[in-house]
Amino acid sequence: MSRIAEVSRVTKETDIYLKINLDGTGKADIDTGVGFFDHMLEGFAKHGLFDVELKVKGDLKVDCHHTIEDTGIVLGEAIKKAVGSKKGIKRYGNFLLPMDETLVMCGIDLSGRPYYSSDFNYSNDKTGDMDNCMVDEFFYALSYSAMMNLHFVQFRGSNDHHITEAAFKAFAKSLDMAVTVDDRIQGVLSTKGTI
Repeated sequence: MSRIAEVSRVTKETDIYLKINLDGTGKADIDTGVGFFDHMLEGFAKHGLFDVELKVKGDLKVDCHHTIEDTGIVLGEAIKKAVGSKKGIKRYGNFLLPMDETLVMCGIDLSGRPYYSSDFNYSNDKTGDMDNCMVDEFFYALSYSAMMNLHFVQFRGSNDHHITEAAFKAFAKSLDMAVTVDDRIQGVLSTKGTI
C-alpha cells in the first residue's frame, strides 16, 4: 500500500508544491524561503520518518504569514490524502517531547473532525526570520485541512527556539504513531464504523 500524496496550490499570495510519503525514512527537500520554518519542517520529516519534498514561493516581501499558513493548508491536505480510507491505522497519537529546558506534549486524533488547541508561551515576537505567532497559524491551518484534532500543551520552556522545535518534533512523533497500521484493527478504529 503506497501512502504517498502530492498537492499543489497556487494563489495570488503563494505557489506551493508538496509531496509526502508517510512510510519514508525522514528525507527532506524543503525550501519555503523562511529559514527557521525550513529547519522546523526538516525536523518534522526526520523525526516522523516522513519523506517530504516542499517548494514554496510566497509573498515574503509582505511578511511570512501567507507562506507559513498556506503551507499548513497544503501539508494538511497531503496528510489527509496520503492516509486515505484510514483502514487499519491507530488513529490516535501522542508524544511528550523534552528539549533541554522545554517540555511539550502533542496529542492527535485523525477523527475527521477538526479542532486545534495550544498554550505556547513565547518571550519574543520572532525566532530567526519567523514570527512566533505563526506556529499557531500553521498548526491551526494544518489541523483543519487534515480534519484532525490537534492539541499542544507546553509544560515548561523559556527558549523560543526550543519551544517551537519541541512542538514540531512532538507533532511528527504523534502523527507517525497515529498513521501506523495495526494488523489487529479491522476496518477503521471507531464504533461508528467510519471516521
